[in-house]
Amino acid sequence: MSQMGIDQVLAQIRSLSGQVRLDAPRPPGAPSIGAPGVREGTANGAPSEFATLLKRGIDAVNRSEQSANALADAFSRGVPGVSLPQVMVQMDKASVSFQALTEVRNRLITAYQDIMNMQM
Repeated sequence: MSQMGIDQVLAQIRSLSGQVRLDAPRPPGAPSIGAPGVREGTANGAPSEFATLLKRGIDAVNRSEQSANALADAFSRGVPGVSLPQVMVQMDKASVSFQALTEVRNRLITAYQDIMNMQM
């Protein structure tokens, strides 16, 4: 999905979240916003637990990519102690983690689209 498509999806999410009424009736047993033990990202300005978890995952993938690039640079400069198998293993780890992150993103977008297409 292109950057423009992602921006459109995010803009749509933001516009829909602005339309949701905070005082809308809730099903029995559902916690209300601001109830003890409920973490709400937009109510108090703090990021939600899901957003924090997602950011940690993205940061981990970024660190893995940076580590692989630094190791490849060290190998190309001829730094002693850096072998080609080390570089290849680190590059493969970074590649697999990036592919996993891409798959998570694709699944989230698919889930969002499925929700948006539901009949109410």
